[in-house]
Amino acid sequence: MLVDMSKHLTMGQLLKYALPSIATMIFLSLYVVVDGLFVSNFAGSRALAAVNIVYPVLMVFGSAGFMIGTGGSAIVAKTRGEGDDARANRYFSMLVYGAFLLGIVLMACGYAMVDPLCRLMGAQGEMLELCRQYGYVGLVSLPFFVLQYVFQSFFVTAGKPQIGLYVIVAAGVTNMVLDALFIGVFGWGVAGAAAATAAGEVLGGTIPLLYFFRKNASYLRLGRTSFEGRVFGKACANGSSEMVGNIAMSVVSMLFNFQLLRLVGEDGVAAYSVIMYVAMVFGAVFIGYSMGTSPLMSYQFGAHNRVEQQSIFRKSVGFSFAGGVVMCLVAQVAARPLSEVFVGYDAELLDMTVTAFQIYALMYLPMGFCVYASGLFTAVNNGLVSALISLLRTFVFEAGAVLLLPVAFGANGIWFATPVAELAALVVACVFVLVFGSHYGFLKPRKKGKARPAC
Repeated sequence: MLVDMSKHLTMGQLLKYALPSIATMIFLSLYVVVDGLFVSNFAGSRALAAVNIVYPVLMVFGSAGFMIGTGGSAIVAKTRGEGDDARANRYFSMLVYGAFLLGIVLMACGYAMVDPLCRLMGAQGEMLELCRQYGYVGLVSLPFFVLQYVFQSFFVTAGKPQIGLYVIVAAGVTNMVLDALFIGVFGWGVAGAAAATAAGEVLGGTIPLLYFFRKNASYLRLGRTSFEGRVFGKACANGSSEMVGNIAMSVVSMLFNFQLLRLVGEDGVAAYSVIMYVAMVFGAVFIGYSMGTSPLMSYQFGAHNRVEQQSIFRKSVGFSFAGGVVMCLVAQVAARPLSEVFVGYDAELLDMTVTAFQIYALMYLPMGFCVYASGLFTAVNNGLVSALISLLRTFVFEAGAVLLLPVAFGANGIWFATPVAELAALVVACVFVLVFGSHYGFLKPRKKGKARPAC
């Protein structure tokens, strides 16, 4: 059924609307988690460390899909809220075609850059060769990886978030089955993991193309269009926060790996790999919620429905902070059993991972609102503020903490870097929301006090 984006949504209805996007992002995260699980248990900790070194490089290129998807869906949803569905479909088609072409260009760039970037992060010898295997195979599916992320945003704008979930479940199951076959049965190691992920990404990008090309029951359909540089540029600028965030997180992951190789060794990188796998799944809840509710905010912003904007904002703030508390508590309790799944074969590595996991999990307390605040400003077409929040949160604060905290606290200081960065980002996000909230309609204007009588 199509979701009527113009009606008032209770908290339960808002969660129901966002749930497919949350589940979708979790399944997307499981792509890498399943790769890591099979690689760690069948190929060892060195192979696991290699995958964790090269995967952020692939994410840097794939983040173009986040940029065009989130920035473009805000424009398309706002255009629909203004009542011009025909123009919205032209924009949608142009953005999808442009994203696929951009993916091809980035794939070509990737083949030239994987090797030098892995060397820069300290990979050498056997580990460098493992990085090459995963990276070169993984780049084959990059155009479809970009499309996959683009369509996950547009399925929500099209009023069919549940179909986006079905697509990702199909792609995720394909990845899992092929991981078991390629790694567990054929023994192809990291190359098999990359091939399984690539197959899932091709499926995840192709099915939505076929759906939107044919006559369908959603609000959007692919058709004839023409390139509009202003709109494409605005979509990229508006969604730049998502791209900046993904690139920054990838760069920071590289910095983590560099510091861990220097201070702890390959076991430190393996421990960080486990933490990041779980963090991606937990963080996917917040990212999915933001992705699922942003088109609603964009629609109401275009329709000038300030009452509903404020309602969505209040409910989202509650979800962000309540979800953060729950996730932090779950992570503290589940740190050991989750770590055992990946590195239970090595007692020393397991103890290191559990300790690091419990420290790192403190990040979930402020994380939810930081992610939502960045997505909120994208939804109201203020890409600059959104990008600034994202850049400070995922790069400036975290990179600074990764470099400085180990100087003061040794190797354990690395694990505190992300919680400290998220806390600093929370302060920045709150300031921007208070400054701009009433202007964009998601906060009530401040009441002016009564004028004081003259003396």
